[in-house]
Formats: sequence, structure tokens, C-alpha cells
Amino acid sequence: MKHRYFAIGCAFAGALAAELAIAQTSTTESEYSPPQTPWGHPDLQGVWDYRTITPLQRAEQFGDREFYTDEEIAVLEGRANNRMDTPPDENTPANLVHAQYMTDPGTTIDESRRTSLIIDPPNGRMPASVAGSQGRRGGGGGARGQGAGNPDQPWLDRSIMERCITYGMPAAILPGLYNNNIEIVQGPDHVAIVHEMIHDTRIVPLDGRPLSGVRSLLGESRGHWEENTLVIETTNFSDPRLLRGGSENLRITERYTLIAPDRIDFRMTFEDPTTWVQPWTVAYLMRPTEGIIYEYACHEGNYGLRNILENLVAEQGADTGDRGE
Repeated sequence: MKHRYFAIGCAFAGALAAELAIAQTSTTESEYSPPQTPWGHPDLQGVWDYRTITPLQRAEQFGDREFYTDEEIAVLEGRANNRMDTPPDENTPANLVHAQYMTDPGTTIDESRRTSLIIDPPNGRMPASVAGSQGRRGGGGGARGQGAGNPDQPWLDRSIMERCITYGMPAAILPGLYNNNIEIVQGPDHVAIVHEMIHDTRIVPLDGRPLSGVRSLLGESRGHWEENTLVIETTNFSDPRLLRGGSENLRITERYTLIAPDRIDFRMTFEDPTTWVQPWTVAYLMRPTEGIIYEYACHEGNYGLRNILENLVAEQGADTGDRGE
């Protein structure tokens, strides 16, 4: 009986702490007056870090529970720290792409304490797919896109991520294994967002110009201000399958709000009525980071692709008895 009351007390304390954190953030957001650029826009400029170990989707074990307890956070963050400090062994699967010292996925839960980055739908999971849209998944550009996982594919069929062309949106700004930084540069009529991942740069007009209709892997973006929030809407993706099977109707809306000198409240909503039964939204906090973003010197034909092709040739030679001697 004592154990049951103790567990209830811990759960209540964790929930109360989460509510207090949210209340504090809301108060900060409503009371904070961000610095302004010389032309009168909120100043978001700088390099921002969005590393977090909070998963995109809520684990089914949490059901409808929105927040972690203190105890759960301690376990998850402790495990993340151990993963980075301990070399791979038989109990720690090795990262087959990069050595651990080359990765930087973060070691902390997002400050919101939520059990998922998805905040809508309320269950913290991606909405159901529209009938018939599942066949679009696994297109030619995601981290596991066309050709990925099949070493016998020719080089032109490898994924565009693997070929260092682009991660595309939104993968370029979703927390991942490394390169979880963006730099925001502002002008009166444009905003530039530099993504550390593959060093993509998006130039977003703010002057109300109409869309051109030209499609690209990063889509076509237009931005505007809603009070202190920068809103960027992106459509016209040339390969929307980059995002879990999206279609040509995909629309991504980003919202950047400076809620404190060292915090951006970031939200991103996905709409595609031909792919999902409802829109869905991701949210997390960005923090400033010191220094600059260095070039991510990934280029098509780099060591990864070269090694894949060399191993493929070696395997084919072994199969035919040709050792290349």
C-alpha cells in the first residue's frame, strides 16, 4: 500500500512540475518583448541548437500521457549520456554510419518535458494515412530512401541524402543523429535559414510576392510576421515523398517565436489531405549555441559512396572468382 501511495505521489509531483514549467514558459512568452532589428522585426538572428532525445512520436506505453516524470527523465538522460560515453560493445549496437565521437544527438529531453515532439494530434503520434497513400512511402530522398539498404543498386539510385544532395524538408530541421543547428540571418524583405545538415540554405521572401510554382527538393517558401512570430509556409516540393509519403499537395508551416533571450519556441505543422486524415504539428525549443556553423563538407561521390561501390565490385569479383590480381 505504501508503495502505491509513493508511486501516486511521484506521478503527481512529475505532472505538477510539468504544469509549472509550461505555465512559466507561457508567462515568459506573454511578457517577453524581443529585441528588434533596425527595420522593426523581432531579432531572431544567430545560431540555434535543437538537439533533443525526445522522440518524434510518443511511445505507445505512455498512452495519452503528455509529460514525462522526473524519474523517467533521469533514466532516459542517463541512458543517453552512457551511450555517448561508452564505446560500443556486444550490448551497445555500433552506429554503422559514423563513429560515436562524430555524432551529437543530444542527451536531454526537450524542456517542455513532453513525451513526444508531436503535440497534435493529442496522442502524440502521426495521424492515420489516407487510403491509397501508403504506396508513396520510401521515396527517393529520405534517410532510408530509394536504393538505401540495397548495396546492389547503381549509384544513381542511391538516396539523395546518401549522395549528399539534400536531406530535404523537414528532415533538415528535425532533431537527429548530428548537425542539429540552424543559423537565421534577417533582412527587411528576406530571411535566410542555413541548415547545418548538408549545408542547405533557404531564402524566404517576406515581401508578399506570389508563388512562382517552381518546384524544388526544399520546396518554395514565403514568410510573414504575426506579431512576434515569424511564419514560413512552404509548398511546391519536387519530391514530397521525402516526408513519409507526402504528395504534391504537402504544405509545411513553420512558426518561430522568441520567448526569452535564449529560447525560440519552434512549431511546424504538416498538411496534406491526400496523405493524412488530419494535419499534425511538431514543437520543441531551440537554444543559442556559441560559434558559427562550419561547412558540412559532404559532397556527392564522397567516401561513403566510394566505399559502397568498391565493396560492391569486390563482392562481384569474389562471386566470379576474380580477385583483381
